[in-house]
Amino acid sequence: MHKVYLGLGSNLGDRHANIERAIALVSERIGKVIRCSSVIETDPWGFDSENRFLNAVLLCETILTPRQVLRKTQGIERDLGKRRQHATQRQSSNTKVQSSRFKVQSTEYHNRPIDIDILLYDDLTVDEADLQIPHPRMQERDFVMIPLQEVMQG
Repeated sequence: MHKVYLGLGSNLGDRHANIERAIALVSERIGKVIRCSSVIETDPWGFDSENRFLNAVLLCETILTPRQVLRKTQGIERDLGKRRQHATQRQSSNTKVQSSRFKVQSTEYHNRPIDIDILLYDDLTVDEADLQIPHPRMQERDFVMIPLQEVMQG
């Protein structure tokens, strides 16, 4: 069995119901939910919105691979109403900085009924275009780190 930590966020619709339904679907489709953090309310991160987020972190045991977990989380997001216009849009471009080439990622965030991020999967590191583990920006986000620490100490 593998241990996977998932971050959940919702700022559209019935946020509590979205989080609860996501937890139930994770349990059905990905694996047994071992621990769940408290649900916290936070301001949007990376964009302006009048809609505050509810956030939580889950620890699950799964037999699925990271790629399979990604597909299952994306399916759960779709089933709970996340559409293309709610998704994070990522565009890469090369920018010349002090005679060096750096890949700069411009990201635009949106309101969404549910967002599920893979934060950690065992002690695995994955660096692919559409899947990065550990989640590359989780350390910058209190709405991830506070519930993640709660679950890890649980």
